[in-house]
Parts: sequence; structure tokens; C-alpha cells
Amino acid sequence: MSRLPFGRATPCETPSLKVGFLLAHQFTISALSLFMDALRLAADEGDRSRPIRCSWSVMAARPEPIRSSCGVTVSRTAPLTDPKQFDYIVVVGGLLHSGEQMDDASIAYLRAAASAGVPLVGVCTGSFVLARAGLMRGRRCCISWYHHADFEAEFPDIKPEADQLFMVDRDRITCAGGSGVADLAAFLIERHVGASAAQKSLHVLQLQNRRQGSDAQPHAATGTAGGDDRVRRAILLMEQHVAEPLSVETIAHRLQLSSRQLERLFQDTLAVSPAVAYRQLRLGYAKRLLQTTRKSVTDIAIEAGFCDGAHFARQFRAHFGIAPRDLRAPESVVLEMTPQASVRSACDASMAQETVM
Repeated sequence: MSRLPFGRATPCETPSLKVGFLLAHQFTISALSLFMDALRLAADEGDRSRPIRCSWSVMAARPEPIRSSCGVTVSRTAPLTDPKQFDYIVVVGGLLHSGEQMDDASIAYLRAAASAGVPLVGVCTGSFVLARAGLMRGRRCCISWYHHADFEAEFPDIKPEADQLFMVDRDRITCAGGSGVADLAAFLIERHVGASAAQKSLHVLQLQNRRQGSDAQPHAATGTAGGDDRVRRAILLMEQHVAEPLSVETIAHRLQLSSRQLERLFQDTLAVSPAVAYRQLRLGYAKRLLQTTRKSVTDIAIEAGFCDGAHFARQFRAHFGIAPRDLRAPESVVLEMTPQASVRSACDASMAQETVM
């Protein structure tokens, strides 16, 4: 891949990094702007914004503006262009449940790009677009922890990973979204243009030095997990396996630790063992379901990973000092919550207030 010394380009040079963007209906505008601004800042000296070292196009099959999830619309800068003119084609996802994410012509274009060997990038829920198009089979896929349960439910044959910022699997790159999009853009800029250009982009955007794709995703539970990245990753794994809990040995193995190391990390960081932390998280999740849904106690026990209702009731009473059936919310205030939202709240509330059982 070509690389040019930063600071030695002229407007007549061919860009070292060429990116085409496809925007989903109700796309996330921050994902587009972070990626594109990183390219813009790396492309030229200072803040002149000339597409010298990097170039970018927003493509669409139709000329109508594309609406973002916040209501702002973006117009295409080019129709669907020969994919071989780009180093990468980036799909910017957005809202999952707001109708068709992408039109048939754009999906066909993505399939043609894949057949031509052009690397495809899914940011935010762009990974869902790629998976729905059949373009993630046999590939590893990075998903936001917030959408992990949604992805597993829709694509049971694809194993999503929600414990890192972005992931490169041959000619597929997937990114959880958020600020990690800037890190991914900087990774690609460094690969094609150079480290100085990537660093400049992040610094002008008031971001720290580039995080690695393997770095853990920021998460609602990170405050509870303290500053230890390995504990955060362990909690992410626990949240992703509530109904069918993993063994402590399995979690340790996935983190490339011994069980004894993981035990020590949890004691040092949270003053509880991994098993106790896991049980607290599951009980907190069950409590949330009791308060916010009309599911039966037995169904909630199973969903929270307990073998039967009686065992669940004993653990719940020991933990919260109240029987599960006595905690049911009045019918007039019951609200529905997604599993991932419930787990997030459970992890924060339960582990913050509970002592070792």
C-alpha cells in the first residue's frame, strides 16, 4: 500500500487513500463526520481541506438527500461509482428499527464491490447492513455492546464481538461506532498516508493518540470496573452471556488469563470474586425485568441464567432482602426495556451497592 511522507504533497498527486461512503437511512451523523473529518485533516496541510492525500465521496443510488437519525440530511456528492476506484467503501449505519436501511441498488453495489475485492467497512450498525447483504459469512464482526443482543438474535450464524473498538478480518472491517470511528479512520490513514497524518487528525479533533482496534469499548459499567481493562472485558462477556452463564475458567481463557489471575484482578478492582460479580449482575438484571416487564418470575429466572424459580427466589431474597414476587411493579407503570439496556442498568446498580455474598 502506498505511503507518502507527510508534508511533501502537491495538489497534482494521486490520493494515497480513497474512500467511498454509503449512508443507511437514518444513519448516525457522528460516525460519518468523525470518519470524514479525520480524512479531511489528514489530506492537506493545516486546515485547508484540499483532498490531496485522501479523497472521499458520499455516494447514493438516488439524488434525494439522505436523512440522518438526528434529522439532518446529507446530499450525495457522487452516484454509485466503480468500486475499484476506492481503497475502501464505508457503510455508515444508524437506527436499526426504522424501516429499510439501504435500497436494493446500494446492496447490489456492495455485493459487486465485494466480488471485485474492494474492502468493505461497516461502522456503527453498518455491520448489520453488511450481514443482511450476506457479506459477513465466515467473518469476525465487531458490534457495539449496545447492539450485541440485537445482532445475535438476527444473525445466529455470525459470532459478534463486543469487547473491542474495531476489527479487521481480511477485506472486511467492522467498527462498534462512537468515538472508535475516529480511531479506525486514523488506523487507515496511518496505513496509507503515514503516522504523522493520522496523529494530526486526532489531535486537531481534540482526541488522544490513536487507540488500537483491540482496545476495550467504553461502557456504562467501566466506572464499576475501575480502571482495569481486563475486568471491563470480563464484565462485557458476562453481560453478553446472562441466560447461559459462562464459567469463570471460560472467561479467563477468552481473556488469555488464568482463573487465579482473574480472581485476583476482580478482588483487587471490585473486592468480589468473578463468580459473585457475575451473580450480582444476573440478579440485578432479573430485578430490572421484575420492575419493568410483565414476564413471569419463572421466565425471568431462566432469562437471568438460574436453573429454576426456587433457586432464583432464594438467591434474590438473600441479595435484595425481598422476594421476587413482592417486587413486581404496578401494572400502570410497567415499561418494556431491551435486554441490553436492562443489563447495563443492572451492572451499574447491583454491583455498586452490593457487598460480597
